[in-house]
Parts: sequence; structure tokens; C-alpha cells
Amino acid sequence: MVAGTPRVFVSHLAGVAAFDPNGDQVGRVRDVVVMLRVGGRPPRVLGLVVEVVSRRRIFLPMTRVTGVEAGQVITTGVLNLRRFEQRPAETLVLGELLDRRVRWTPHGTGADSGTGTAPGAGAGMAPGPTGEDAGEEVTVLDVSMAQLPARRDWEIDKVFIRRGKPGALRRKGETLTVDWSTVSGFRLAEDDQGAESLVATFERLRPADLANVLHHLSPKRRGEVAAALDDDRLADVLEELPDDDQVEILGKLKEERAADVLEAMDPDDAADLLAELPADEQERLLMLMQPQEAAGVRRLLSYEERTAGGLMTTEPIVLRPDATVADALARIRHPDLSPALAAQVYVCRPPDETPTGKYLGLVHFQRLLRDPPFTLLGAIVDTDLQPLDPDTPLPSVTSFLATYNMISAPVVDDSGSLLGAVTVDDVLDHLLPEDWRETELRGPQQPPGAPAADDAPRTDEQADDRADDDRTEAGDDGR
Repeated sequence: MVAGTPRVFVSHLAGVAAFDPNGDQVGRVRDVVVMLRVGGRPPRVLGLVVEVVSRRRIFLPMTRVTGVEAGQVITTGVLNLRRFEQRPAETLVLGELLDRRVRWTPHGTGADSGTGTAPGAGAGMAPGPTGEDAGEEVTVLDVSMAQLPARRDWEIDKVFIRRGKPGALRRKGETLTVDWSTVSGFRLAEDDQGAESLVATFERLRPADLANVLHHLSPKRRGEVAAALDDDRLADVLEELPDDDQVEILGKLKEERAADVLEAMDPDDAADLLAELPADEQERLLMLMQPQEAAGVRRLLSYEERTAGGLMTTEPIVLRPDATVADALARIRHPDLSPALAAQVYVCRPPDETPTGKYLGLVHFQRLLRDPPFTLLGAIVDTDLQPLDPDTPLPSVTSFLATYNMISAPVVDDSGSLLGAVTVDDVLDHLLPEDWRETELRGPQQPPGAPAADDAPRTDEQADDRADDDRTEAGDDGR
């Protein structure tokens, strides 16, 4: 590689903004598409997977990338907004190559030829190393791609690896950057691929964006990434996934861990997920949950889905009338609270957990800002707003929120106890089409008559077909 040739590690591209020549952002990079080649040749970089504003993922050929620098990608501005569909000959670097266990041969005889021979092996040449001579097993942490001299083509040239066996002490292993030609095993199927590096790459993503990443991974890889996330993070992500993905991921977890993740979810979301499972599996998971957590979920499961009781969360902010404004503001500051739940507090007699003692009323966040910190909530509680009955149907709940400009509403039973609160986001989940999360993650469907993606594998010489097709559809004549 010529000195000064542009090189970038792929993990540094995750989430980087892509701009057109005018400086307008067109989306963010979510992955890099490469094609593994035989004979130990470095993989060719075909393009980038870019997530545009609508959260649709599109393919951006490298021939339309004019610069990768200073934490940004510059494009020619010509984009084909057809949804990206991975083809059989393509590999996603972040989704499929990171965390792989491969073999490293320091003297350069371990390149991945895909045929079990050393790079360049042929007539009159010795076969590649086997057994103990096949190299040391290492973990792939990252790969770098470099632009070929005097061309707009890019290829993978370096691999960032960690030596040592995976396990609790794996981070103590030596790390180093080696040539692609010294590493083999990328083509082999791996049953238990780790996901620590991939999780670290997307650590700063919002749960909804990480859900988008998981949705586009293969089922095998999706399960591995889910296993690498901690319970709270996985719970947040599950709440943003379509029902099918939720059930699939939960089914791959050990039952004890699945119960822990359900406990970390909002009770209404946990109840919605459990409602998708067979009754016997549902009951097993509930029995493994903490009794207090399971009790709240069981109550939610006892109500019809499209009623206030079925929509509510059982964990609103509940305070007693002798609590102060300062107490209420301290509760509202909790970082794990959603904006909808933090918008108001509910004043009740003991006990403070739902179902509470007698419900007295609510205090809006704005009122808390207007009164002195020592003011008692009982002195400023709003008692004019009638609470919802748990059997209130969805249309009436929607009308209630719209009529009184509320983003959450109390749900009270016949005895006057607060059962929970319905938030506007829960209402929207049920007003939108059932597959809205699927549509949101995959992007709008193609209009009738739109050309279908060509799913046929491509050879190395045909690697530009996708770019050529896209350029024709976009009206770019290449000048």
C-alpha cells in the first residue's frame, strides 16, 4: 500500500454522518458491505449501508464515495433509495466479521483462500499449513479498509486482533494489527460467535436505533448480540422491536435470564411480549420473575388488550399528600423515567405501590416548577380531572388524552385505588398499524411496478453491477 493512502478502521465509521456535496446530511453509516475473494486476496469493499432519515437502509456504492475523513463520509449526492437487501456473495463487516475467532499465521501463510490452501498455492506449490502449523487462534476486534492508489476502489487490508482464548480474562490478551493475508477462517461457519466488539461499536445508539441494527442482522447473529447485551439494555431494545423479533430473541435466552429481562422491561411492554407466548411458557417465565414484578404483569394480562387496563403501566410516580414539591422533583429527575411518566405525579394514600390506597389526584410537572420546594403536594393537587376506569376502551382513552391535552392519565378501580397510568406512547402503539415497527425498521415498501432487487450472487468481475444499476435508475449518465 502506498504511503499516505487513506485508511480507516470500520468500527470508526459506525454512526458517521454521510453528506452530499452541498453539505446536506443524507444519512448515517450503519455497516460496510464487502465481498470475500479466493486466493487470499483482500476483500473488496462494495459499498456502505446508510440509514436515511426515514430509517430505511440503502446501499451506497463506494464509487459514489468521494471522501472519508474527519468523522464524515462525502458522497457524489446521487442516491438510490431502494431498500438495501444483502446478496448471497456479500458480507457485512460489523454484523458478521467482528468478534470472529480466526487463525493468525505471523509469517503470512494463513490467508483465507476459501479452499484450505495457502495464498497462491497451485501447481508445484506446497499446500497451506494444517493442524498446529495453521496458526494461532485469535479474536477479530476490527478491520481497516484502504483506498487503492489512483482509484476509487477500496479493499480490506488490515485486521485488528486480540490474542488469547475468549473468556473472563480475554481483555488482558495482547492486541495488534496484522495484514489480511496472515489471517484465515473468515469463510468458516461459527456456531458461537461473540459480540462484544459489535456491542461496543454501537454502545451510544439509542435503543430504537440499536433495535434497527438487530432487526437487520441474521437470526444467528441477532441471538449472539442479544446474549452480549446487559439485561437493562436488552430490555430497552426489545421494547422497540417488532413482536416476531421479540419472541425470537426471548426464546434464545435461558429461561432464568429471560425472566430477568422481562423484569427490566416496562410492565406493560413485558405483558405485551408474554401475551405472544404459549400459556405454559408464559406461566413458567412468570414463576421465575420476582413475585412483586410478576404480580404487576399478571394484573395487566388480566385486562383486555385495547382497554385502559391493558394499556397502562403499573409503575407511575406515586407520592403521599404530605410529600413536598422538592420530593416530587427529585423523583421526576430519575434518568430511567420516560418523559410521559415524568410529566406528572399521582397523589395517593398509602400504600404507595399500585394498587395504592385512595387516589386523591395528580400534580403536573409545570405546577411543580411554579411552587416553592417546601409546598406540600396535598395543597396543590388537581382533583378536577376524573380518572379512567380500567375497562375504558381505547377510543375513549384517546379522546380523554386529546380533550384534556394530557400525555398520561390515571387508571383507578372501583375502590378508588390507583392501578397505573396510560401514557400517550402506549396509546400510539395501538393506534398505529400492527406492523408499524416492522414497516419503520424496514422502510416503506416499494411502489407497484418498482424493479425488484437482483438476488443472484455476483463474481468479482460483476461487483460493480449494483452500482451500475443504481446509477441508471438514478438518471446519472456517469459524466
